[in-house]
Amino acid sequence: MSEVNERPVASPCVNICALDEQDICTGCQRSVAEIGQWGRMSNDERRGVLRRCHERATEAGLVL
Repeated sequence: MSEVNERPVASPCVNICALDEQDICTGCQRSVAEIGQWGRMSNDERRGVLRRCHERATEAGLVL
């Protein structure tokens, strides 16, 4: 399926908006820049952010 026909990748926001010392949201694990740019990102870029969020959550011990 081409990206033109895809639905937008949903935001990982969980409405727990607080930044840690590295300016990473403790709720969704996105950086301030990623949050601000989300609406202008392609689906591929969004998937990349979601991968980084998962990596951050794993490193922080929030997921296995």
